[in-house]
Amino acid sequence: MNDRKSAILSAVIKEHINTGQTVASKAVVDNYGFSLSPATIRNEMMDLEKEGYIHQPHTSAGRVPTEKGWKFYIENFLKDIELPEKHKNFLKDVLKASGLSYELMIKDVAKHLAELSQDAVFVGFSSDNFYYTGLTNLFRQPEFHKLDLVCQVSSVVDHLDEVIKNMFNEVAGSEETKIFVGSENPFGKECGSILSRYQYGQKESGVFGILGPMRMNYEKNLALIKYTKQLFSNA
Repeated sequence: MNDRKSAILSAVIKEHINTGQTVASKAVVDNYGFSLSPATIRNEMMDLEKEGYIHQPHTSAGRVPTEKGWKFYIENFLKDIELPEKHKNFLKDVLKASGLSYELMIKDVAKHLAELSQDAVFVGFSSDNFYYTGLTNLFRQPEFHKLDLVCQVSSVVDHLDEVIKNMFNEVAGSEETKIFVGSENPFGKECGSILSRYQYGQKESGVFGILGPMRMNYEKNLALIKYTKQLFSNA
């Protein structure tokens, strides 16, 4: 993919993350500083559609990324950003102030991660002991206004024990934070998730992560996961 086309794809994806709406060529020109006409942008977007990176859900609408587009974005554009100090301090304060048992403290942190990310958060203390919070954040996203998508994710949540067991297998012995998109995502093809192993003191290692629509803010959520993992390691 040439530089211009990849820059346009990046702009389409960023605009879709920000708005949750389909993206028209005019929005790309207006908001991302291209010195190109909407017609030229539109032609490039048509090529990106032919190549399978974006698609047009309605004949009169703009485009949205496909699973292939999201994967290209994550592999090529995703930046390892620094979490804002206010978020760092917020999470530090939660950890210091909880005064709770280990599991209750982790659950308290998970609730606040859900608040910061505005997505769902899940924790596996072991392969048969798990917790999740923030599903309301997930279901209020525009993607989940469709009843069939709510039913799909709800069905996965009903079998979360199986999903958590698979997650333990995915990250067993690995320090790598993993991103799953679409058909790769154990929570369903319409979602994205970020998963990591964590270690708290001498406790048995667990897994935790953030679940959102495929349109989730991957940079922000990745920063949240990495910083929280660091906090746990230093506890």
